[in-house]
Amino acid sequence: MAQHLQQLGISTSGQGFINITHTVAAVLEDSGLRQGLICLGCLHTSASLSINENADPRVLTDLLAHLAALAPTEGARSLSGYGPVRPYSHSNEGPDDMPAHIRTMLTSTHLALSFSEGNLLLGQWQGIYLVEHRTKPQTRVVHVHCLGD
Repeated sequence: MAQHLQQLGISTSGQGFINITHTVAAVLEDSGLRQGLICLGCLHTSASLSINENADPRVLTDLLAHLAALAPTEGARSLSGYGPVRPYSHSNEGPDDMPAHIRTMLTSTHLALSFSEGNLLLGQWQGIYLVEHRTKPQTRVVHVHCLGD
């Protein structure tokens, strides 16, 4: 079994989904491996990774809206939608920081995918995304670890 580890620096323009499918596929191609497992790790607590729809951009818009509803910038409210808003205690890095941490917790910072014949095994409509939860541009680090033959 062989391994290949590569670090990606991904610039974001603020909150949203960044399709990294082709970048990850290029790392796999560079590895020279044909079959195995590829592991992705986002090294941040306010950004995450997701496998999701890559055909209709409205899906990504709706997902962002849903995450914003689950972790609103202004603070926590009862899930019933009633009652007062409790501002977040953690606000050292700005009002978007704590909601970004919650949104990361609701999604994932690591993914594992199989690959065969040098190709990622993704469904027809699937893409790999870095999800930026902060409102301002960031540079994010994602490790790509390929294991296989």
